[in-house]
Amino acid sequence: MTAPSQLRLLRWGAPVVAAAAVAAVASGVFTAQANPSLPARTAGQLLVDLQGASVDGLSGTVVQDSDLGLPQLPQVGNGGGSSSLTSLLTGSHTLRVWYAGEDKQRVALLDSLGETDVVRNGTTAWVWSSQSNSATRFTIPAGKAGKDEADTLPPGVTPQQAADAALKALDPTTKVSTSSTTSVAGRSAYELVLAPKDTRALVGQVRLAVDAETSVPLRVQVFGKNSGNGPAFSVGFSSVSFEVPSAAQFQFNPPPNVKVTEGMLPAHQTPSAGEAKRARESVRTVGSGWTTVAVLPAPTATDNDRDGGALGTFLDQLPRVSGSWGSGRLMTSALVSALVTDDGRLIVGLVPPELLYAAAR
Repeated sequence: MTAPSQLRLLRWGAPVVAAAAVAAVASGVFTAQANPSLPARTAGQLLVDLQGASVDGLSGTVVQDSDLGLPQLPQVGNGGGSSSLTSLLTGSHTLRVWYAGEDKQRVALLDSLGETDVVRNGTTAWVWSSQSNSATRFTIPAGKAGKDEADTLPPGVTPQQAADAALKALDPTTKVSTSSTTSVAGRSAYELVLAPKDTRALVGQVRLAVDAETSVPLRVQVFGKNSGNGPAFSVGFSSVSFEVPSAAQFQFNPPPNVKVTEGMLPAHQTPSAGEAKRARESVRTVGSGWTTVAVLPAPTATDNDRDGGALGTFLDQLPRVSGSWGSGRLMTSALVSALVTDDGRLIVGLVPPELLYAAAR
């Protein structure tokens, strides 16, 4: 994963819920079970609360657990071991986060061997890896809030990102309800439950713990349809404070002997009309809602020579499959399936392999 893409981790806006989705569930009959400290809230009320959630600052520790059943993934980008950002797709990980507005954000991915930090302070952003002993500095144009240059990194790195991704699924294909109230990081919260109506989806349900005071997502859990009782993916705060962090948290100075390079964000390079058209035409979708399948060009070693060897080794360990659609390599997990065809297509979705094969045809 490249440093420019790592910078997208710094997007910490309040979740935006489509008005149509809010209206669709605002009259729902499902109501959260009230405990002595929390009044009852309907699913529609919780969605409205999420839409208006806004805080001036926060800091805390985030724990992410992934039990997707994925094969060993190649390490791509800065860092190695469990502090590499690609490793967030497997195992358990701890992050520290600080937020003081759109232009002051910091995320640190920690493990026993090293640390990877992504820091934004005004018009300057840094990506630092202790394991590679390197840092990359980026300049962001003044006046940019960061939504274009530093949007969102791997989905689900923080509870906010995971909630944003889940809420995008709100449409007629989703059943929305509430569960009992809960406690996350010592704070009282409501649970909002999203479930696909289409039983072919690999996702069973998504549970969002919504802070009762601020309406900020405190935890997101994704349960696979066939993954047993525990979540296949979970990200949530183990501790959190909604006080504005001090300015010192966003003042990054490279440690001694660190190699510093200057980076450029892809968003600063305006594509030509032809390039933009080709990019749009390179991706198509099949199906709708939770069973949407994306078809796009498969990554190749020439896309990233440094990581091409690891990519090739990873693909070689996947089982070969074939059918009337052709042949290729298949990756399956508790929540997602991906097919890399021999004719150069990547077909992926939150669906069983049969729907990938149908899309390949």
